[in-house]
Amino acid sequence: MPVSPRLREKLAALPDKPGCYMMRDRRGAIIYVGKALSLRRRVQSYFRPSTLRDAPPKLRSMLKSVVDLDILTVRDETEALMAESNLIKQHRPRFNVLLRDDKRYLAIRADPREPVPRLTTCRIIRNDRALYFGPFPSSAIVRIALDFTERRYGLRKCKPVRPDAETHRHCLNDIIRFCSAPCIGAIPQEEYRQRFEEACAFLRGERLGVIEEVKAQMLEYAAAHDFEKAAALRDTWLALRELVARRARAVSSPSMRAADAFAGISELRELLRLPSTPALIECFDISNLFGAHSAASMVAAVNGQPDRRLYRRFHIRTVEGADDPRSIAEAVSRRYTRQRDEHKTLPGLILVDGGVTQLRAARAAIAKLGLGHIPSVGLAKEMEKIVLDDGRPPLLLPHASNALRVLMRLRDEAHRFAIDSHRRLRNRLIRESALDEIPGIGPAKKTALLKHFGSVYRLARANADEIAAVPGIGPVLAGDILRAVSPATTNTSFS
Repeated sequence: MPVSPRLREKLAALPDKPGCYMMRDRRGAIIYVGKALSLRRRVQSYFRPSTLRDAPPKLRSMLKSVVDLDILTVRDETEALMAESNLIKQHRPRFNVLLRDDKRYLAIRADPREPVPRLTTCRIIRNDRALYFGPFPSSAIVRIALDFTERRYGLRKCKPVRPDAETHRHCLNDIIRFCSAPCIGAIPQEEYRQRFEEACAFLRGERLGVIEEVKAQMLEYAAAHDFEKAAALRDTWLALRELVARRARAVSSPSMRAADAFAGISELRELLRLPSTPALIECFDISNLFGAHSAASMVAAVNGQPDRRLYRRFHIRTVEGADDPRSIAEAVSRRYTRQRDEHKTLPGLILVDGGVTQLRAARAAIAKLGLGHIPSVGLAKEMEKIVLDDGRPPLLLPHASNALRVLMRLRDEAHRFAIDSHRRLRNRLIRESALDEIPGIGPAKKTALLKHFGSVYRLARANADEIAAVPGIGPVLAGDILRAVSPATTNTSFS
């Protein structure tokens, strides 16, 4: 089955990054959405001769319909899973048979108003004044974390609202699961509630030392050659680390009190040993579309609060493909060359989304401009570490820290700003690409159509006579254009 030259080019340019892919038919309708840890390997595997020859009939039917594809790169497999679910619910692709329902991911619920509070799992987060942690894409991570938390803090697992001695007669959790048995007064109610509050603090990411304790125990068992216990603790440690990392991305709040924000930048001055409080922080993030169209987003915070008037976008000009460090270097160089030459305000701190590689690229760029005195740090997604490049180890702050919240909020704002930019660019490129697939439409006629109607969106809503009236089009070609750019009218389920 032939693959169009345009599609072949996109397949060759796919990045080796996690993300989602959206396959489109000749009308531009999304017919399948998938996720991948590596977009390059996953999507290219569909179009190998062996796949096209030996695939099941349903898959071959889908591949015969594919003439174009889009991709969306994300940070990790977790974000890819969430994005895939959202895209499927939004577009309802007819070839998707999974995630077609309104599936919700698992969360942990804690209600402090209960007489003897406990932790439970749920899939619906309600506005009922309870505490919710999550949701998390991996149910296994949730269940491992829940089991660990209940055991460590001695929380009950039984269901009665007010457990008593009669409840305990039928329960062995105080023996099997290390329950502190408040139902029979084994510990005072006040102590049990303190345990519950500590468990909630742990799930909020405020007790990072607990995770390090698990890692230390794992290493001790491994050193003693007790590999079975070491393996069990390894699984627990990995699950807890992912839960906390995911929680860190989720708790980033769209709003932050001015007093907390200012306290955060004051903490940053002390923690990072800055010469002054960073009243202006500028943050850079890199994203790309279709493995190309790399862009940098720069967002800024004044006194710890994002200020949209200062946001900027940079279309990367000198870097081919997805190369985040070199793209960061270009964006930083362009930003501060202008700020320096025009004698404009320079930031008190530069934040880079990424680890030490991205940070070093940024620092090298500002050093070439003679601005190496401006402090800069990176924020790595793993455990939300603040990465330094001055010989000091990364800083791992509690997630309740105002300093970390300021940086996380700004980093997430940079990511949102970049995604918003690419969403608009992607939609424009997708609409225009529909014209490229029509035989008889070359650059001149495409330009004439876009000039006449202003956009493919307006073109799709014109009638055949209006399109045929454009010089060089005519009624036959007008019909072909309408069939290619008109919105799909069918959405047949595939099963």
